[in-house]
Amino acid sequence: MKTLNTTLAVLVLASSSAAYAAVDFASFDSNSDGVISMEEAQVNSQLVKIFKDLDTDGNGELSKEEFAKVQ
Repeated sequence: MKTLNTTLAVLVLASSSAAYAAVDFASFDSNSDGVISMEEAQVNSQLVKIFKDLDTDGNGELSKEEFAKVQ
C-alpha cells in the first residue's frame, strides 16, 4: 500500500510540476548546493509527502538521482 501511495504522490507531483511551468531539480534546490533539503521541499506539499520515500539513503536530502524518480 505504501508503494501505491508513493506512486500516486509521484504522479501528482509530476503533474503539478507542469502547472508550475517546468519545475525541475534546480527550481527546488534554491541554494544551489546540489541537493534538495526538506526546507527547500516545503514549496511543494506533494514533494513533502513523498520526501522520505524518495530519500533512499536516509540522509535527509534528495540528490538529483533520488529526485529523478518523480520525472
